[in-house]
Amino acid sequence: MTASPPNLFDRALHRRRLDRAAPGYATADFLKERAAQDAVARLEAIMRRFPLAVDMGARHGAFARALARSDAAAKVDLLIETDLSAAMLADRPGPRLAMDEELSAFAPESLDLIISTLSLHWTNDLVGALIQIRRSLKPDGLFIGSVLGGATLTELRQCLLEAEAEISGGAGLRISPFADAFDAAALLQRAGLALPVADVDSVTVRYAHPLALLRDLRAMGETNVLRDRPRRPLTRRVLLRAMELYAQRFSGPDGKVVATFEIITVTGWAPHESQQKPLRPGSAKMRLADALGTVEIKTPR
Repeated sequence: MTASPPNLFDRALHRRRLDRAAPGYATADFLKERAAQDAVARLEAIMRRFPLAVDMGARHGAFARALARSDAAAKVDLLIETDLSAAMLADRPGPRLAMDEELSAFAPESLDLIISTLSLHWTNDLVGALIQIRRSLKPDGLFIGSVLGGATLTELRQCLLEAEAEISGGAGLRISPFADAFDAAALLQRAGLALPVADVDSVTVRYAHPLALLRDLRAMGETNVLRDRPRRPLTRRVLLRAMELYAQRFSGPDGKVVATFEIITVTGWAPHESQQKPLRPGSAKMRLADALGTVEIKTPR
């Protein structure tokens, strides 16, 4: 029997949070903009065209804008934007589709390029979503994606857990767990994507007060949607204690506090016979000893 994928996140609640965030999303889009610019920079280094591309989890179009400012725009003939939230896609030009990343609407081998910046970390089955992405790509099609990594919001996580445990005698998960950077390339391989590459971008943001961080998270639509999240909201006492701990432990000489965000970016290709393959064991043309300029010493069997 095949095990069912985990059901960690309430996707309907996530959609509602994104719908709520849509009107003011531009006030806190700095991470999305950064990830979109990085994806465009990777496209600039690839010398080929992508006639049909999809931006999955487009939000308010950061990738489309970054692409339009780049020479890489000439490499993409048509860009379709999708998002879990129809409100995020409203009032923008170009083809758009409200779509859940867990249920791809695209036909097999129909796309040349799929971009997804900072949305897939809310999928219940990340490998399953990546498998659907690989199936939607034409052979030798490209996927560029980014998700929030495990170090994200480490300061806030510590302070909330300690404050709630101190005052309430126990603590629940108030912040979602995020992907581990060490597993990123392996996830692509499990999904059947070839030539996987993963990079980590650690971003430190400074705020006048920890409450400003909470406002940004709400404006991003990045607040907790774990199914097993505590059903009771944080009490005022717990929240104030968490903010006090945050200011004590993570503020600089100027009084501003820091917040860490980790962006894991991956690239992978739909398999194609033209792609480079790893050499078979024993097929190397040069001995390692020759390359290192040393003497090879054979060991007894």
